[in-house]
Amino acid sequence: MKNMEIKKMQTKILPEVENIILVASGKGGVGKSTVAVNLAVAFMREGYATGILDADLYGPSVPMALGLEDARPRVWKENGKDLMEPVEKFGIKVMSLGFLMQKQDAVIWRGPLASKALTQLIENTRWGKLDYLVIDLPPGTGDISITLSQKFPGARAIIVVTPQQMAIADGRKAAHMFVANGVDIPVAGIVENMAWFVPEKHPDEKYFLFGRGGGEQLANEYGVPLLSQLPLVADVCELSDQGKNIFNSGNAILIKAFEELAQKIDQVKEVPA
Repeated sequence: MKNMEIKKMQTKILPEVENIILVASGKGGVGKSTVAVNLAVAFMREGYATGILDADLYGPSVPMALGLEDARPRVWKENGKDLMEPVEKFGIKVMSLGFLMQKQDAVIWRGPLASKALTQLIENTRWGKLDYLVIDLPPGTGDISITLSQKFPGARAIIVVTPQQMAIADGRKAAHMFVANGVDIPVAGIVENMAWFVPEKHPDEKYFLFGRGGGEQLANEYGVPLLSQLPLVADVCELSDQGKNIFNSGNAILIKAFEELAQKIDQVKEVPA
């Protein structure tokens, strides 16, 4: 693990994990899972031992984003309990409910049952020592997000939004979930995804297809940093469909953006609740 002082996260559930980053959004379709996957890879490239947990039980997309749709974790019994070893890809440890179900299966669980299943997935996975565990939360403010947040009181959250006001309204609800209702998870900052469109042949041009200023507005409302503004680049969709990350793209703009995002999150040790 990288020899650097890291704010240790005290938790009985995952005592060997130093920092947990909850990647949240108020709605689907803002690229939350893509941000989570590439952030995890960026942490690894910074020298940190890193894992990613796909906590979106109803629509686990991390396996596809990492090209692990057919992967299955190693399972063994210990003291009568089934334990699992994360799958590894790009140097990060990966766990998802998607590894334990068929591609066409739909998860039809009510909130309490889904929360219980996620708790078992977390507690039965042997992560080992990690500097960072990135958790891709389901979109919205439902039982799973609240339950998971309450289990990790030392975690930090980042909120992924797109610039338009409708997405900001939903992002505001996600941010409020962490600072209200007894959850009390610090919001480390806002990530504005699809901030502008960059044509492949004209990388110096910017087209604000979804408006502008929304991420900065939300960050100012909650007194937290605007951690990153990620451009909309065609490469991202193609890479995710192929199970590759943005560092495979050679796109200097995106690579620099995610490197800086990981560095900024690492630097934010004390954040307002």
